[in-house]
Amino acid sequence: MATGKEPNAAELLARCLENENVEFIFGIPGEENIHFVDALSRSPIRFILVRHEQGAAFMADMYGRLTGRAGVCIATLGPGAINLLLGVADAHADSAPLVAISAQVGLSRIYKESHQSVDLVAMFRPVTKWADMVLRPEAIPEMVRKAFKLAQTERPGAVYLAVPEDVEQLSIPRDAAPLAINVVYDMAPSASQVRRAAEVLKRAKSPVILAGHGAARNQAGNALVRFSERLSIPVATTFMGKGVFPDDHPNALGALGFMRHDYANFGFDRADVIVCVGYDLQEYAPERINPDARKQVIHIHRYPAEVDAHYHIAVGIEGNIAQSLDALASELEPAQGPPAASAVIRGLLRQELDRGAGDDSFPVKPQRLVADIRRAMGRDDIVLVDTGAVKMWMARLYPAYAANTCLISNGLATMGFALPGAIAAKLACPERKVLAVMGDGSFLMNSQELETAVREKIHFVALVWEDRAYGLIKWKMELELGRDSHCDFTNPDFVEYAQSLGVKGYRVRAAGELLPTLNRALADDAVSLVACPVDYSENLALTKKLGELTDPL
Repeated sequence: MATGKEPNAAELLARCLENENVEFIFGIPGEENIHFVDALSRSPIRFILVRHEQGAAFMADMYGRLTGRAGVCIATLGPGAINLLLGVADAHADSAPLVAISAQVGLSRIYKESHQSVDLVAMFRPVTKWADMVLRPEAIPEMVRKAFKLAQTERPGAVYLAVPEDVEQLSIPRDAAPLAINVVYDMAPSASQVRRAAEVLKRAKSPVILAGHGAARNQAGNALVRFSERLSIPVATTFMGKGVFPDDHPNALGALGFMRHDYANFGFDRADVIVCVGYDLQEYAPERINPDARKQVIHIHRYPAEVDAHYHIAVGIEGNIAQSLDALASELEPAQGPPAASAVIRGLLRQELDRGAGDDSFPVKPQRLVADIRRAMGRDDIVLVDTGAVKMWMARLYPAYAANTCLISNGLATMGFALPGAIAAKLACPERKVLAVMGDGSFLMNSQELETAVREKIHFVALVWEDRAYGLIKWKMELELGRDSHCDFTNPDFVEYAQSLGVKGYRVRAAGELLPTLNRALADDAVSLVACPVDYSENLALTKKLGELTDPL
């Protein structure tokens, strides 16, 4: 074992993370990783002590999604590592780069039944790109470099490393050092595939574009606008792609992902060619946009398309997405005027939002909540939208104008990510306002991280839509069964709860109080919570209206 002044594996691990330009590590120390945590105390990396390992993983998840650099979360062995699992899986399903590191029982007892021993590598393997265990300290530089390379390249995702408690204490050679970072560049698109795609578009009578999360994480927004404008093709986004194409652009169709045939879906009903840009099948089932599998699909992404009977590729262009769009546009003649369908669909969405903005009823209608949130936030400010009925209303109606300004989990679609995720968003983008929007069910899953934010002086606003139920499940049960059960619960006084943690608490008691309260909270240099009762009777009214809609175009 290493003695006082001898460098050990824990110190080498910290140096390797510094070499990867890690700014923050989110986690909770445990008995089995105290040497690593001690090494971090002498590192320029800022350690964010959280209140639950799930929160740490969601923070790393959102940090990776916003920056493109792997977020890092740590935990002890056994229960601590298992608590990381949900956030790690969420990052992997949402293609966010993340590196999770946990302790493990020592090699001296891992081969037999022993206290807190679980096969963590086997547990993390299905929800990561790579999961492994450090068996020798000399392997740390190579394994850390591999972890970050895998997490951040091609289709990003999560990686997991286990460090046995006796390995982290082993001494290392004095010349042991991190490896140089080799930057991987996107390949240029194939000229022959670009020409083939151009031929498909030349024959198209009614093409449409679906932009996914990949377009956002690959900074392809400007190229997407150029492509759409040159060829006059309407653009819809997935929920996770919101903002990569501005919702106030004349060619915008809005977001796809609602449980019913929404306005934007009608833009795809008439299409004969769908240009999918940075779209991953986890974001939205291809059957919803190509039900008879007869539409031709052009797949533009950094990697090949997944196989699906409703996503049969006519042409695939792999490589840098922005370069691919520009190359394809240059092969085609410009078209004139914005698509008529875009104006009709944008008008329908605007009518919903405008009606809601003027609705003074209380509890507050979802449309009013969305409208006032939009008025309170700047174009580049960040709103995180948790899973539940709140997601359906925000994803449909909240206009987004830039990529990664409306963050939604729609791969794993996990509840409870928005509040801890807001901490990471503020650390990644300190100059922007950050608002976490969630239902009361999601809020109480990770509300303890408010204390983390107060202690670390990471300021953002949490807005809780309060209906005392799991609203999305209730909505679904009422739609399919005509009744609901086991969805209702009670809440503490959220304002008093927030104040007990050092958070500024506000309760909205009339619709007219919502916007000024949001403005006040967002202007404060503090952690704030706004509790607002919501009237979800609008849920069934919306699905009934959309179910009766035949063809608004």
